[in-house]
Amino acid sequence: MAKIATREAYGKALVELALENEKVVALDADLAASTKTVELKKVLPERHFDMGIAEADMMDTAAGFAANGKIPFASTFAIFASGRAYDQIRNTIGYGHLNVKICATHAGLTVGEDGATHQALEDLALMRAIPGMTVIQPADGRETRECIQAIARFEGPCYVRLGRAAVEDINTSDDYHFEIGKGVVIHEGTSPVTIFATGVEVAECIKALPLLQQKGLDPNLINIHTIKPLDEELILKYAARSKFIVTAEEHTIKGGFGSAIAEVTAAHHPVRQLFIGVNDVFGESGKAYELLVKYGLSADKIAQRILDFQENL
Repeated sequence: MAKIATREAYGKALVELALENEKVVALDADLAASTKTVELKKVLPERHFDMGIAEADMMDTAAGFAANGKIPFASTFAIFASGRAYDQIRNTIGYGHLNVKICATHAGLTVGEDGATHQALEDLALMRAIPGMTVIQPADGRETRECIQAIARFEGPCYVRLGRAAVEDINTSDDYHFEIGKGVVIHEGTSPVTIFATGVEVAECIKALPLLQQKGLDPNLINIHTIKPLDEELILKYAARSKFIVTAEEHTIKGGFGSAIAEVTAAHHPVRQLFIGVNDVFGESGKAYELLVKYGLSADKIAQRILDFQENL
């Protein structure tokens, strides 16, 4: 399968969108070449604003654009967007419910060699706690492109979590359609187990399926790209038919995607849950895939965790 980083797909989608919609502007914080907003700068330089190393200023400026009818896409690394500019996102963009699209790149362990200081593992927890904030994590290039088009049509603040490393195209079906708040069934299994995955973990879970099937376990696999609002109907449908569920994320399991799923099932259909993610530790420097392996987020590690969990029920 072809590979492209979701940040690369974002840069291309942003250009296509800006050419179609004159209200679209892009803001960056001295990282345009990395976040790929530079692609828009090449084509429409008058609609690209580099704010320098001033993320808080960038978010407030984006809020100003939104208050005046523009559709601003504000980009920087996820660690800076969710950390350094949190106050501005919460108190200006969130509280004002302004139409700002925060597209944060280089999220999670797969930032790789930049290490713990640049590996945002808490951003989903922070962003989904902001009232009215829509939170999305695309799994591949196609999903990213359709996501960017969708959030431009959507009125309200959005946080889109994008990665540094190239990921495989998994949404290759002709009838694939991205819709905010709607999960995607990747595989209908025959076993009473369901895996809910998001972001780069969707591809790893797809690769884990044959490893599990070899051991007699054929779980359902669902891609949940929208972490807020969740597709509660789909989640509960599969929870009801499962002896246990699995959540897989490249993020801390404290307050992240798995916690969001657990909130839904605990309220409506309690079910045993295996949380696969980063377990209350910081990341470290290393190659992207090697870090997934070390932290138990690679396909083989996922399969083994699921088999061990099933055995110990």
